[in-house]
Amino acid sequence: MNIFVKFDFNAVCEQILREKLEQLGVPYSIVGFGEVSFSKKLSDEKRNEFEVALAAYGIEIVEDQKSILVQKIKDAIIEMISADEGEINVKSSVYLADKLEHSYGYLSNLFSEVTYTSIENFIIIQKIEYAKRLIIKSDMTLTEIAFKLSYSSVAHLSTQFKNTTGITPSAFQRIIEKRRALSDLNN
Repeated sequence: MNIFVKFDFNAVCEQILREKLEQLGVPYSIVGFGEVSFSKKLSDEKRNEFEVALAAYGIEIVEDQKSILVQKIKDAIIEMISADEGEINVKSSVYLADKLEHSYGYLSNLFSEVTYTSIENFIIIQKIEYAKRLIIKSDMTLTEIAFKLSYSSVAHLSTQFKNTTGITPSAFQRIIEKRRALSDLNN
């Protein structure tokens, strides 16, 4: 028997962060997604303990300022993509510049310098990953998914989906349906 599970990665990460911070037993506050403020400096022992606890979940502490800002860009993009319709009604460049309080040109250059890819490419990849999750977990049509992800048309979504994954979203849907059917037969 297979069970399909829906994830809210932001919520999962925040819960893990809270649990590990509580276990640490030091006063803290979560300032923003992925940013924690401590009222006093952590001892090296507590910091190492915290770092090891997070590493078990694939979460790491970021040190250098460029990497921190790039992570904030990634987090803002994921937040923007997963927002409900109508929550964010501005271009991604405007959204990122306003949210991170830097010019989009600066953010774009920094992102490319650190990740060797563009913000636009990262947005496309994240949108396609989100589209795949929607196809797997929901009964939304491709038209509804295209609208939710702010594509101008299903054709535009399909083109980017195929360029990113090598298959069309319709083919991906068929694969998921066949896997579910096989899973149901085996159970």
